[in-house]
Amino acid sequence: MFWQTSRFLLDLASPKVMGIVNITPDSFTDGGHYLEVHAALRHCEQLLKDGADLLDLGAESTRPGAQPLPTDEELSRLLPVLQAAVKFGVPISVDTYKPQVMQAALDLGADIINDVWALRWTGPNLLYPAASGQQVVAAHPDCGICLMHMHREPQTMQVTPMVGDVVPQVLDFLTRSARELELLGVARQRIVLDPGIGFGKTVAQNFSLLAQQQALTASGFPVLAGWSRKSSLAVALGSVDPAISVGGPHPRLMASVAAALLAVERGATVVRVHDVRETVQALKVLNAIK
Repeated sequence: MFWQTSRFLLDLASPKVMGIVNITPDSFTDGGHYLEVHAALRHCEQLLKDGADLLDLGAESTRPGAQPLPTDEELSRLLPVLQAAVKFGVPISVDTYKPQVMQAALDLGADIINDVWALRWTGPNLLYPAASGQQVVAAHPDCGICLMHMHREPQTMQVTPMVGDVVPQVLDFLTRSARELELLGVARQRIVLDPGIGFGKTVAQNFSLLAQQQALTASGFPVLAGWSRKSSLAVALGSVDPAISVGGPHPRLMASVAAALLAVERGATVVRVHDVRETVQALKVLNAIK
């Protein structure tokens, strides 16, 4: 199985580690750490030294309760970092839901658009009045696309989470979203699916998605798992820890690595993580027994 991106064809026969770079003041776990351009780029370099296969740059927090960011502010945070990051020689993903930001990122050489709204968002500040995220990525010849499932939107997703069995609901939404892209001429090899852990689901529903993740991988699309430092892990640990660490290892580090490993065992081919070095080490152990 392969993932076609703008500049790279990723062989997913072995799992890939996507390092998270939050260029924000308010992300749930490391907000403000990498807001400055030089700090963000140093973090990129460190993640690559730690073994990241690709990087995911995000300039707007989508944590529960996060308020929308004006497009011009998102661009001012993102573009200086992206302009330098595309020179690192690895695939660069951009985490955004705004078509104008997608277009600007692709114009600068981004390889992947990673969208929590699965290209559904519409609103002001569009590059062209009729442009949508679907149209932006469909117009690009080969950028990679990650479609994520989110219930409602960041301001309300955890206030009124999903009800019922989430697995068939998430599967149906993601496969329909992927088919819509294919109808627009997007090659299947460009699309990856993300069940959206923590985005409008209860703790039990999140773990249900992990336990039954094979239902997603059976769709034929690669699956990206994003469990890193999520609050559901703290609940499983029976702890009430701060989301933001102040020096030393993050309190959810070991649980995050365990969840990433379980996701890969259940068929995920990309894991999106904060703690790259530890995740890479754990995956090497998993690989040694295969």
